[in-house]
Amino acid sequence: MNTILLYPITLVYYLAYLVVLCTIHPLQWIAFKAFGASGLQKSFDYTAYFTMKCTHILGTRYTFENRELIPKNVPIIFAANHQSLLDTAGIIWYLRKFNVAFVTKKELGKGIPAISYNLRHNNYVLIDRNNPKQAIPKIKSLAEYIEKEKRSAVIFPEGTRSKTGEPLEFAESGMKILCKYAPSAYVVPITINNSWKVYQYGYFPLSMGHHLKFTVHKPLKVSDYGFAEIMEKTEKTIIESIKV
Repeated sequence: MNTILLYPITLVYYLAYLVVLCTIHPLQWIAFKAFGASGLQKSFDYTAYFTMKCTHILGTRYTFENRELIPKNVPIIFAANHQSLLDTAGIIWYLRKFNVAFVTKKELGKGIPAISYNLRHNNYVLIDRNNPKQAIPKIKSLAEYIEKEKRSAVIFPEGTRSKTGEPLEFAESGMKILCKYAPSAYVVPITINNSWKVYQYGYFPLSMGHHLKFTVHKPLKVSDYGFAEIMEKTEKTIIESIKV
């Protein structure tokens, strides 16, 4: 498609997305006040759903493969490569039955309708990437929470988005804390493909017609491996399925 046409289509997308966020924000507040954490989580699931629906304006499609491999009624640590903002929407919606909580950057906790409110009031971990030590107790608390409640955490070991789809170096620290304090958990690797292509020209204009694919891989029981082996297997499994 001629890139000139991408500008008006991107504008329509952003307007639709803004309407979704501004509409859901007060509904989310009401859900939280009326139903507590469960209401907040449910409203955020639909924030992700309508975010994905908005991207249909860009011709974006989604496939989430192998969800049947994910064990149930146990703590889960989802580890995925990271390519764009759409990664989180796909994971939140397609894995909504697992009550996912993210380890994410603190900047997202302010200024974004619906999204920032949820990040501040849910069990998400907002970290300062310039102060790694500050993140340790927060990730530890999340690990203890998923261990006790049999919930799930999502971490992007690369720490930031790959703008070209090429995998970045995986950091061990966050994964290590999650595995240490959630010893009965399973690590579930997820490979994400093609989401970087939507943002290949930056945030304006966005690119069109891409098929985002999320692939769930075989779970690894934390208690069956040493951490170094878990990290090696997780990174290798994810990277081997990345297609650039």
